[in-house]
Amino acid sequence: MGNTISITGLGIICAIGNDSGSVVDSLRSRRTGIGAMRYLQSRHVDLPVGEVKLSNDEMKEMLGIDTKLTISRTSLMGAIAIRQALESAGIESIEGKRVALISGTTVGGMDLSELQHAEMMHTNSYDYLLQGNECGRSTEEMAELLGLKGVECCTISTACSSALNSIILGSEMLKRNEVDIVIAGGSEALSRYHLNGFNTLMILDKAQCRPFDATRAGLNLGEGAAFVVLEKDKADGLAYVAGYANRCDAFHQTASSENGEGAYLAMSDALSMARIEPKDIAYINAHGTGTPNNDASESQAIIRIFGDSIPAVSSTKSFTGHTTSASGSIESVISILAMQHNFIPANLGWESSGENTIVPTMGCDDVVMDNVICNSFGFGGNDSSMVLSRYPVEHVVPEGEDYEFEVVADECVESVEELAALREYISPLESRRMGKLMKAAHLSTLRALKRAELNCPDAIVTATSRGMLDISMQFLEDISINQEELLKPTLFMQSTHNTISSAIAIRNKCYGYNTTYSQGEDSMLWAMRDAERLIATGKAATVLVIEFDESSPILAKAAEYLNVEPPKELYSRSIVLKRK
Repeated sequence: MGNTISITGLGIICAIGNDSGSVVDSLRSRRTGIGAMRYLQSRHVDLPVGEVKLSNDEMKEMLGIDTKLTISRTSLMGAIAIRQALESAGIESIEGKRVALISGTTVGGMDLSELQHAEMMHTNSYDYLLQGNECGRSTEEMAELLGLKGVECCTISTACSSALNSIILGSEMLKRNEVDIVIAGGSEALSRYHLNGFNTLMILDKAQCRPFDATRAGLNLGEGAAFVVLEKDKADGLAYVAGYANRCDAFHQTASSENGEGAYLAMSDALSMARIEPKDIAYINAHGTGTPNNDASESQAIIRIFGDSIPAVSSTKSFTGHTTSASGSIESVISILAMQHNFIPANLGWESSGENTIVPTMGCDDVVMDNVICNSFGFGGNDSSMVLSRYPVEHVVPEGEDYEFEVVADECVESVEELAALREYISPLESRRMGKLMKAAHLSTLRALKRAELNCPDAIVTATSRGMLDISMQFLEDISINQEELLKPTLFMQSTHNTISSAIAIRNKCYGYNTTYSQGEDSMLWAMRDAERLIATGKAATVLVIEFDESSPILAKAAEYLNVEPPKELYSRSIVLKRK
C-alpha cells in the first residue's frame, strides 16, 4: 500500500515518566504526576503543577552535556524526547537523508529569559533574554544538542495546538515527497511567565484538575516534550496517521464557542480524511483542560458528531497537567501507547457529570483499538484533531493537484505614522485596545483583503520571529519586579505568537486552516511554502499570509550592546494568494 504516513518511533518525557515505559506504568497504575512545585521558583506555591521529575543538571547528564552550560529546560526536554524517538525508530544516522525537525512551542526559552531579566537590567547581559521570544531558537538548540547536522528546523507556535500542528505539517511534507524523514512534536517548560499568565485569566485550579467533572474549576499547568518519527510507506509502524485537520473556532482569543464549532469542524475533517465513520473510533483523547468553558464546548462538539454513540473519552491532563504547546504530541504518544498496550487511560478525578458535558471513562484494560482521535485546541480557537490508526491508511491525493496561484494583493505597513489610516476600517474605540503591532497587522491585512476583493480567505498563515514582543516584554517586566498581583490578563492574552492570526480570523469569521510559523528569519519562507502547498493540493483557493515583527526598548538596547542591526520598530506585510 502506498502513500501511508507511518509513525516509526516515539519519545516522551513528562510529569508521569521520563520514557514510554514509565509513562505506560503510570497510566495503568492511575498515578498522577501533578503535585507541588519543585523546580519552578514562583510565589504561587499553592498552585499544583505537572513537573518533569528531573533537574536541568540531571537532564544535561542524561544527554552527556556539560552541566555548566546554560540551556533552556524546553530544549533539554525536547532533546531527550527526540533522542528516544530516533532510537525507537532505529535511526542511527540521518546522513544523506532529507530530514525536517518540526517543533511546537510558545514559551521557548522563556525559562532562561525571566531568570536573567533582572540581572540584564544591571549588567547588559542580553544573551538569553531575547531567546525567550524567539521560539525557533529552541528548535535549533535541540538539533545542536543531538548533533543533527543538516536538518531543516521549523517551529510552529499556535499556543496549545502547536505540537499537533507540527505533526500535521510533517505529514503533509511527506505526502508531497518534500522530505524523507520528519521528527515532529513539541516541548514546553514551565515558567513564571505562563504560570502567571494563566493565573491572570483565573483558570488555574488549586487542587488536582478534574476534566469534565461537575465541580471542575480549572487546569493545572504541566511541562514536557514528545516527538514522533514520521516516514512514508514504512511497514510495521507503531501506528499510522490516518487523518487530521486544523480549523479555527473564530470566536474569542481565550474562550471556546458554546457549540464547539472549531472542534466540530476539526474532528469532522479528520474523520473525512481517514475515510472512516464516527462508529469506527474506539477512543477520544480529549483536549479536556478542566476549565468550565473548554470541557462544555468540547463536549458539545463530540455530541454533535457522535450523537448517542459516544466512544470512550478521557483527558490525560489529570495525569500530566496541561503541557500547553507540547500537549498535542504528548497526548498523541499516550494514545499510541494505549493502542499498543490495549488499554484506555482513565479520566482521573471525575466523580459526577456536569451540565452539557460528556461522561468520561475511568479507564479499562484488554481493549483493542483500531482508531483513536486526539484533540488539541489552542488560544484564538486554533483547533486541531488527528485520527491515529493501528493499521496503514492510504492517503488519497486530491484530483487536480498542483494548481497554480497568483499574488492578488501585497500590502506593507512599516511605521507608526501610518497607523492613523486604520480609522478607515476600525473605530478608534476598538483600535485603542490594540498594541501598535496589532494595529499594523490589521491595517496591512484589511488593505490587502480589500484590494483582493475578499472578506474571508480559506486559510490564514502567519510568520513572525518574536511575536508581540513589546507586549511580552511589558508582561515580563511586571513579573521581574515582583508585581505579580498587578499583572494584566490583556497583556498575556496578546502575548502568544498566533494572536494576530486568530484576531484576523475572529474579525472576519474565518473558520479555515490557521497556523503561525516562528523560525527566525526563515519564518516567512515556511509560511509561503505552506500557503503554496495548500493551493497546490486543492485545500484552499485563497490564502492570506501575514508577516509581522516589531522591536522594543529592550531589544533596541540589546542590538546596540551586541553591535548588530536592530529590527524595524514596526513591520507588517499581508499577501493574498489566489488559485488561478
